[in-house]
Amino acid sequence: MKLSEEDIKKQFSNLNSKWSIKESFIHREFLFKNFTQAFSFMTSVAFEAEKSNHHPNWENVYNSVKVSLSTHDQGGLTSKDFDIAKKMDSLFQLFSQ
Repeated sequence: MKLSEEDIKKQFSNLNSKWSIKESFIHREFLFKNFTQAFSFMTSVAFEAEKSNHHPNWENVYNSVKVSLSTHDQGGLTSKDFDIAKKMDSLFQLFSQ
């Protein structure tokens, strides 16, 4: 279910401060030491995304992974977006060391 503006603010306050909101998406760029770390991160996120049947919009250039999350079939942000964002933040800690 699409979140209200109030619920979005609550959920957003629990994310890493590097996330931003623009229109009906939350965005973040993850920077790694090299391509291998970036791609390993993406692979791990892909498994999590498949489990939850919620897939990110993303792009990878060398050591950078840019992510935009929104629930397309709901027309905006849902708890699924914030759940996978938190998982990405946790995985980032593992792969950026």
